[in-house]
Amino acid sequence: MKIRSETINTTVVVDILAESLDAGNTREFRDAITPLINTNATLVLNLESIKFLDSSGCGSILSCLRQLNAKGGDLKVCGLQKTVRAVFELVRIHRIIDIFENREDAVKQA
Repeated sequence: MKIRSETINTTVVVDILAESLDAGNTREFRDAITPLINTNATLVLNLESIKFLDSSGCGSILSCLRQLNAKGGDLKVCGLQKTVRAVFELVRIHRIIDIFENREDAVKQA
């Protein structure tokens, strides 16, 4: 899994460059995202490359949210494909994490 990050104003946009976020790569995701969480207050996860998300992936995203909230920060997501959005709605993550169509909208609201 590759992760690319870019700082825009005070927000870090993190592009997850993988087709899935699941049990097979959540440890790699957490290892890559933890330094960004530790040094930044607001993250935007760009999930436009993700085509498959399972419960482990959902748990990893929620873990990011908890860590950021604990230090007064926030997490936004953007670029969800229909299948990933359906999972977010099924497990009701969309009620606790703001979802945006694209990076620009997410950064404006961060």
